Amino acid sequence: MTRRLAAALLLIGVATAPAPALAADALSIGLIPAEDSQAMIESSRQVLDQLRDQMGMPVKPFVATDYNGVIEALRSKKLDVAYLGPFSYVLASSMANVEAFAVAVTKKTGQSAYKSVIIARKDSGISKPADLKGRNFAFVDPTSASGHLFPKAGLMRTGIDPDKFFGRVIFSGSHDASILAVANKKVDAAAVADRILASAIAKGQVKSDDIQVVWSSDPIPESPMVWRKDLDPALKAKLQQALANVKDLPWGDQGVLNGFQPTSDAAYDVVRDTAKVLKLDLRSMK
Repeated sequence: MTRRLAAALLLIGVATAPAPALAADALSIGLIPAEDSQAMIESSRQVLDQLRDQMGMPVKPFVATDYNGVIEALRSKKLDVAYLGPFSYVLASSMANVEAFAVAVTKKTGQSAYKSVIIARKDSGISKPADLKGRNFAFVDPTSASGHLFPKAGLMRTGIDPDKFFGRVIFSGSHDASILAVANKKVDAAAVADRILASAIAKGQVKSDDIQVVWSSDPIPESPMVWRKDLDPALKAKLQQALANVKDLPWGDQGVLNGFQPTSDAAYDVVRDTAKVLKLDLRSMK
């Protein structure tokens, strides 16, 4: 979602450099660009326009080329707020004086967290992680939280070395592609986000009677909105309330936005723990 929103902003002509200077009468927000569909352009504009209206002040988006650009802009006080991924937030919290304060909630899920699950066909003979030995497996993308990082760490915690345990391993490129690969017996199992699996079943792309979950992660916190800790308390309160009121707008593949609810730095300890298990270099993640 972080990349979808930022990609759309980039497409509608938001300047990427230099970062906007801090202004008392405007709110500067940092985002990350990435390729995405044309459909996100209008929804991104709507979210920012509604936030502007709720705040009663200009909202100035700044699109950097990677997470490190946004983190540096936060550190140097050229940005007030940023929308970061869970892992990039963990990096930002160690480098800049920032904290997570809000996460999006959609009407479809009503939750601010989701899970990674490993799925297999019910007729595959796979019912637990140990049954995956020598099987063909699909991850989504090397940097995907629920499609790679969390399930890989989860398997490692059980004593499984994912680099040696499976037969053939592929990166499918998307959660939907991984789900279909399992359903069509192209791979024996795959790691995907639970909400995307639920959506695929609801759309009739796969049958629930054919698929079973053989592993599930702890809850993974959604991508957070973060602010500089030294922002004026009155501005923080105003922003928190404004984001809570941003509703009834499309929010990528998650459905319709139903506001942002409060979160805290501690909610991302599970991300920190996962990064430690994997010995991740968070600076290298885009």
